[in-house]
Amino acid sequence: MQEKARIAVLVSGGGTNLQALIDAEKQGIIKSGEIVLVIANNPNAYALTRARNAGIATYVITKKMTGSQEAFEESIKKALSDAQIDLIILAGFMSILSSDFTSCYDHKIINVHPSLIPSFCGKGMYGLKVHEAALARGVKVTGATVHFVNEIPDGGDIIIQQPVKVREGDTPEILQKRVMRQAEWIILPKAAEVVSKSILEEKEQA
Repeated sequence: MQEKARIAVLVSGGGTNLQALIDAEKQGIIKSGEIVLVIANNPNAYALTRARNAGIATYVITKKMTGSQEAFEESIKKALSDAQIDLIILAGFMSILSSDFTSCYDHKIINVHPSLIPSFCGKGMYGLKVHEAALARGVKVTGATVHFVNEIPDGGDIIIQQPVKVREGDTPEILQKRVMRQAEWIILPKAAEVVSKSILEEKEQA
């Protein structure tokens, strides 16, 4: 029996969600999975430093290097295949993956989105834009959602959601930090454990 599901994390920036995953693995919150690879589509992503500090293998693949979306995705697939990856986690990965890619990994890719889906999600809704939209709408509660990734942006099955209160005087930046601390960094590791455990159970039954 395989002891742990092999996890790859795809990143683009600072890697705070990656750090939450690394810390959760050390703390035993993620016990059915192991992060074995971090792939960045930005050679300057600080997430790469976080990965190296944790002794995790890193890989940089950019569209500029590969020349097209198709070649970019094929390079990612090869890196995933070489590392025998079971689960892919998108942690601030600023590149939409095509349906050709996502269909190869049905219910094996998860993403965290900084709102309670179906609110403030879909094409073009990412980063601060999500929190700007939530504040503009005047919602009293927002949060984060971890969901499976399919061909529709933010359209896959929901795994876990966590609500976060909006406070008087919040700016998009303040709200973004609170949603990260009170929701994203908590539910992304929990979802990673749930899906890793389910992948191991599937393998045992196969």
